Amino acid sequence: MQRLSAALLILAFLLSGDFSTKANPAPEPSLHLIPQPVSVKQQSGVFNLDRSAELSIEGAGFDQASAWFVDQLAVRTGIRIRRGKGGKGIQIAMMSDRNMLGKEGYALAVSPSRIVLRANDGAGVFYGLQTLLQLLPPDFMTRPDGTVVPGRSSKIAIPCVEIMDYPRFGWRGLMLDVSRHFFTKEEVMRYIDEMVRYKYNTLHLHLSDDQGWRIEIKSLPQLTRHGAWRVSRTGRWGEFLPSLAGEPTPYGGYYTQDDMREIIRYAQSRYVTILPEIDVPAHSLALISSYNDLSCTQLPYSVNPGSRGPVREDNALCIGNDSVFLVLDKIFSELAALFPCEYMHIGGDEAYKGFWATCPKCQRRMADEHLKNVEELQSYFVKRMEKMLNSKGKKLIGWDEILEGGLAPEATVMSWKGMSGGVTAARMGHKVVMTPWDFTYLDLYQGENTVEPPTYGMCRLRDSYNYDPVPDSVDEKLILGGQGNLWTESVPTFRQVEYMTWPRALALSEVYWSPRQARNWDDFTRRMEEEFHYLDAAGVKYARSSFNVIFSPKRTPDRDLTVDMTTEISGLDIYYTFDDTNPDLYSTRYNGTPVRFPLGAAQLNVITYRNGRPVGQQVNIRKDELSRRIDQGRHVY
Repeated sequence: MQRLSAALLILAFLLSGDFSTKANPAPEPSLHLIPQPVSVKQQSGVFNLDRSAELSIEGAGFDQASAWFVDQLAVRTGIRIRRGKGGKGIQIAMMSDRNMLGKEGYALAVSPSRIVLRANDGAGVFYGLQTLLQLLPPDFMTRPDGTVVPGRSSKIAIPCVEIMDYPRFGWRGLMLDVSRHFFTKEEVMRYIDEMVRYKYNTLHLHLSDDQGWRIEIKSLPQLTRHGAWRVSRTGRWGEFLPSLAGEPTPYGGYYTQDDMREIIRYAQSRYVTILPEIDVPAHSLALISSYNDLSCTQLPYSVNPGSRGPVREDNALCIGNDSVFLVLDKIFSELAALFPCEYMHIGGDEAYKGFWATCPKCQRRMADEHLKNVEELQSYFVKRMEKMLNSKGKKLIGWDEILEGGLAPEATVMSWKGMSGGVTAARMGHKVVMTPWDFTYLDLYQGENTVEPPTYGMCRLRDSYNYDPVPDSVDEKLILGGQGNLWTESVPTFRQVEYMTWPRALALSEVYWSPRQARNWDDFTRRMEEEFHYLDAAGVKYARSSFNVIFSPKRTPDRDLTVDMTTEISGLDIYYTFDDTNPDLYSTRYNGTPVRFPLGAAQLNVITYRNGRPVGQQVNIRKDELSRRIDQGRHVY
């Protein structure tokens, strides 16, 4: 968007004559806004918010965001500002030029005498107010139980700033998998509250998979009576014992349609769109377990508890079976009436096609439709699903695999395997949401895996921050934006949801909102560490994995092993021991030269410090593990 120069002129008009300075002003606190605004300039002085402040609103469509802000401010500060003429207080008004800053942009001016926020739309007001709340000190945060931080100040000093801001992308989302593990309505709403602070506007709910069906479909009650529940297992995902005959199925849950309406209203009041996903034709075991005749084999299956057996379950719908499309029409008819979102996500990923290749019904469908292979059979399914959704006033979106065999005419692709699927779709003229797994998958390791909960793959904080959703030679207008995806196979609790989401979703919020040229890693990590104080005050769990050591083992010509050590966060000191003791700042300090294991040493213990204080976890890693990583080609992990 080329709006900066003109918008700054408007901002100058808004701020003219409004700032006062002192002869020898005290040092101003540094700002730590996330995501970084398009333009931000700190001024001298503060605005002191107290009970005398008033709120004036000029313009239609701003009441919803303003009411939300008044409630938030009352809960966090104990100050409930009243509506007035906006003398010493907060003024919310329309932009003088409605063409400036778009629907979600805003101009915010904080001076010692007043706060002025201008926008074109309620969404812009909402995001401007999020920025204003980020300017509050961290003791003005609310814990999950609704209590305030003890001992907080009664004086609220808001630093004076001039900000002009608007998003780079219109689609800024997070995906929460509620199928593998179920999260309550209240937890989903808490997740919404956490994400809107960083200007996310889309919550993608993965509502069905092999491990559970999570949304009430009134015309198909067996989906929630049976498909929403499974046997209880604890341990490592993929190693669980399968369901036993007659075993109770107490684990699971689902959202009634009234629950979902409440979630949708809650999200809408915060300018968040809920995108529902029903994953078909594969990842459908909870559906097939509820209605056995929908698979190619028509065998009875239990809802999968997270086990991996020697025989592949038939978790793909039978595309040759007309009953499948009758059932899906019932499902999507109810979802289309329930969800205001213009899109319906059909999944479409990782379909095992072996059963289709031998199924008489599927083979008959292929012959009748003149389909050459099972890839074209999947394409037939996707195209038929698009027509079904279009008839209900909805658009189809799906994962990369909907490209296989030919893409449906108006489909939007959510590219997860990498950037290539998105590039292919964009070059065909299709819209794309970028979610490449190696940059945006929040269920991956985010640091040294020996001190992280078990999962697969690696996506460090810096990986998320440095990626760009627009590949070379692709029209940026076709890239709607992107999102971070949290699959929950190894995420059984909401506290773990938070740990895996933050701070990588802080990085992604900047990727999707801020100008590409504004990104600066060192400045981001500075602002992130300041934001940690706010997360602590709010009781939000987050990961500090980026403060841990990164090992880079190498083999020497004489077959010995050396180790380089680095950190993502700059300016940290690394201390280590080889004698099985716990290192501290009196241990050997790493000087940047690769270290060798002394004769007989089997383990390297490492910790990071800053300014004489530990900031990372102690990591203990055995020599044979480092050697194994070299043998597997993982020189850095």
